Amino acid sequence: MNHKEYAIIVAGGKGTRMKTKLPKQFLLLQGKPVLMHTLDAFFRYKPDMQVILVLPEDDVKLWTSLCTQYNYTKSVTLVHGGETRYQSVRNGLSAIEDEEGLVAIHDGVRPLVSEDILGASFRLAAVHDTAVAAVRLKESIRMTDQDNTKAMDRSKFRLIQTPQTFKLSLIKQAYRGKEDSSLTDDASVAEKAGHIISLFEGSYENIKITTPEDMVVAEALLRSRQ
Repeated sequence: MNHKEYAIIVAGGKGTRMKTKLPKQFLLLQGKPVLMHTLDAFFRYKPDMQVILVLPEDDVKLWTSLCTQYNYTKSVTLVHGGETRYQSVRNGLSAIEDEEGLVAIHDGVRPLVSEDILGASFRLAAVHDTAVAAVRLKESIRMTDQDNTKAMDRSKFRLIQTPQTFKLSLIKQAYRGKEDSSLTDDASVAEKAGHIISLFEGSYENIKITTPEDMVVAEALLRSRQ
């Protein structure tokens, strides 16, 4: 059965850790804004992808001018974000009229996501209803409290990435729940609504750009792909 595939790109970052005035999704990576690289990854996966871009209202004017400046003409549905990521995703979901289908929710500042990962996320969500990209930990970890620290078995942990892909009706229903600040990603919203979260192997290249050194790494990774 063919499921209609949607993508919601959430780009609400303020750039505080980046120490720049410009939100990090608009910083230049190999000569074009990070966010355009992210969108292009989805259009490479599927040229006629229905992509919903959630931006803070204050950033819409800047985005429109960047599209003109970089001659970016790919078709995206623009939606205003909310005060929180939760509200922004909910706004993005409400822009999808369908109740049936699959939706990948992805960070605007993960520009290096591959077509393979996007394809895997939709294929697995079609079977399991949820599919969340994750990677194993490379370093040892310790748990700390005020007084002491304790070594943990890192094989039991995963670092969670995006895309986080869901059956559309499931995630829409989950986001009708009450907002709760402990729900930091879409998987935790779905889990709180009673759903089992299926993880699949993400990629160490699928980095989230949050600090200046991430830009250096992203530049190097992009160069190595060319």
